[in-house]
Amino acid sequence: AITLAVAAATETSERIVGGSLTTIEEYPEMVALLRVWGNHYGQDCGGSILNNRAILTAAHCTEVTFPAGRRVRVGSSYRSSNGTVYTIERIIIHPGYAFNWPAQPDNDVSILWLTGIIPVTSTSRPALIAGPNYNLADNQAVWATGWGWTQYGNFTSQSEQLRHVQVYTVNQEICRQRFANLVINGIPMPYTITDNMLCSGILDVGGRDQCYGDSGGPVFHHGVQVGICSFGHECALGEFPGVNVRVSQFTDWISENR
Repeated sequence: AITLAVAAATETSERIVGGSLTTIEEYPEMVALLRVWGNHYGQDCGGSILNNRAILTAAHCTEVTFPAGRRVRVGSSYRSSNGTVYTIERIIIHPGYAFNWPAQPDNDVSILWLTGIIPVTSTSRPALIAGPNYNLADNQAVWATGWGWTQYGNFTSQSEQLRHVQVYTVNQEICRQRFANLVINGIPMPYTITDNMLCSGILDVGGRDQCYGDSGGPVFHHGVQVGICSFGHECALGEFPGVNVRVSQFTDWISENR
């Protein structure tokens, strides 16, 4: 199925498959989004720090929740412990966001305003956000981070410690063609890849990708955040790249709402 990285979604989202363990000191921009599950909060998405009060993530991670139903863990390599947990004052979803399955989520961006102040330390600092003219060519190495599944379809494979994986940017037209020809369970299920999206993976090889639980997390190119994990078809398939929000398309909106 098309994957959205949120644990509550029927579809699967981005996740770290084929990567390795890393630490928050290597990615101090990274945060864990927590969602209320009964009487506790558990991690189901990622995000990145914009400034001392704001977090950038995917809209599909926040559309069915309200501020009291979310928390953000900052400054920890671990999804369930350490760091500082913040409450949320406001959720701002991009006005152009739309996700009506089986249509893909476009403009999949949201910003969370926290009730507390994030200090700048070795484990927490704002991400460098790609500007509107950021030049990102095909076949460029990029790094994705998250706490998602390490094996597609295995709920127990979610990583407690932060992981990262190196993948490569995929030509936009090739990505469009692949998803235009998508068939699920014998049913044509074409997805439209827009200019707001950035495709990445190991094309025609697979084995490395984001996965379920990684949605909303950042994708970095030379230390600059160029993507936000959005959706894909299963995980780490050679035929279908992962699909991210192309951050450079939203620089102005992010600046206005951070």
